[in-house]
Amino acid sequence: MQLFTFGINHQTAPLAVREQIAFNAETLDSALRDLVDNGAAKEATILSTCNRTEVYCSTTQPVQAVDWLASYHHLPAAEIEPYIYRFPQEQAVKHAFRVASGLDSMVLGEPQILGQMKQAVRQAEEAGTLGFLLHKLFQRTFSVAKDVRTQTEIGANLVSMAAAAVKLAERIFPSIAEQRILFIGAGEMIELNAVHFAAREPQHITVANRTLERAQVLARRINGHAITLAELPEQLAQHDIIVTCTASPLPILGKGMVERALKQRKHRPLFIVDLAVPRDVEKEVAELDDVFLYTVDDLSEVVRDGLDARQGAVKEAEVIIDSGVNEFIHWMESRGVVPTIRALRDHAERQRRGEVEKALRLLSKGDNPEKVLEALSSALTNKFLHAPTQTLNQAQASEREALLDAIHRIYHLHTPE
Repeated sequence: MQLFTFGINHQTAPLAVREQIAFNAETLDSALRDLVDNGAAKEATILSTCNRTEVYCSTTQPVQAVDWLASYHHLPAAEIEPYIYRFPQEQAVKHAFRVASGLDSMVLGEPQILGQMKQAVRQAEEAGTLGFLLHKLFQRTFSVAKDVRTQTEIGANLVSMAAAAVKLAERIFPSIAEQRILFIGAGEMIELNAVHFAAREPQHITVANRTLERAQVLARRINGHAITLAELPEQLAQHDIIVTCTASPLPILGKGMVERALKQRKHRPLFIVDLAVPRDVEKEVAELDDVFLYTVDDLSEVVRDGLDARQGAVKEAEVIIDSGVNEFIHWMESRGVVPTIRALRDHAERQRRGEVEKALRLLSKGDNPEKVLEALSSALTNKFLHAPTQTLNQAQASEREALLDAIHRIYHLHTPE
C-alpha cells in the first residue's frame, strides 16, 4: 500500500469543472464507502470545498482510484483528465501539509481550510474508511499546520473571502448601511460573510435556509430575520445584496426568478456573491442587466491584497513543512521493517522460553542453581549467536564483506587492531 492523493483545485480547473465533481455532505459517506468497497483504495478521505475536491487514500491501484472519481460522477474520464493532479507517497504527504497550512489556498494563509480538512477526516472516520495510515498522516498534518501558523506570519494582513465580498459590494453601493442583505445558507462560509457584512450595520439582514431552525440560530447572532428557502421567490426583490453558499446539487436562484425580482425592484442593481460549488446561481443570471454576479473565482483578484506581506512567511513555512515530510516518510519507511522485527522477537522468545522451561525442570529435580543458571545463559548465548555465526561461515566471498559490515553495525563491534 502507498499513500496517494489526487484531485482538482482552483489552480488547475475552472469552476465549471470543479462543480461537476464536488461532493456534498449528504453523499460523502456513501462515496467513501463506494471507493473502498470496490477495491480502488484500502483507506480514503475526501476533501471537497468550493476551491478543491481531493481524495487522500492508501492504495495499490492509483489508476483505478482516479478512474473511480469520474465514474462516480457519471463523467467521461477524458473530460476531467486534463485538470487532475496526482501525488504519490512523499508528494502526497507534502501536499496535505501545504493544504492544511493554507499555502495552497486561493487566499494564501486562510485558516478555514484546516477546519474543512478536520471535518473531512471526521467524516471518513464515521464512514469507516479512515485507517491507521491516514489517521497518522492527518494527525501529523494538523500538527505541522499548527506549527506553521504559530511560528510564521502566514496569516498576517489576511484578506478573507468574506472581506473580499464586502469590498466588492462597496464598489457597487456607496454605503452598505443603507442596503438590505440576504444570506442563503447557514454554514461556515455564510457565517463568516454574515459577520463581516453585519459589522457594516446594514439596514436589514435576512437568513434563508432549508431548515428554519438553523437559519434562526444565525439570524439571532447578527440581529437578522430568518426565512425558509421556499420563501425566496417573494423575498428576493426586497434585498440589494445576496450572498449564497449551500450544498444544493442544483441552482437555487434561476434566471427567471432573478428577472422577476429585478422587475419588482424597477431595475435597481442587485449584487450577488455565489460562493457555492456546485453554483447556487444559474450562470445565465450574469447576462442580466443590473445584476453584478461574482463567483469564488471572481474574488481571486481582490484577495491578493496583502499577499506581498505574507510571501516572506512562505519560505519559513516550507522549511517547517519539509522537515515534517522527512519525519513522516522516515516513520513510513520504518514501518516496513516492523514485520521482520516482530518475527525476530518471536523467534528469540521461543528460544528463551524453551531454555527457561528446561532450567525449571532441572531446578525442580534439585540440581545446583548456579550450574543451572550457567547452563541457561550459555545455551541462550549459543542459540542467539548460532544463526549469524553459521551465516558468516557459509557466506560466499562476494557477500562476506557486506555481512561483516552488517554484523559490526548490529552488534556495535569494534575489531581489535
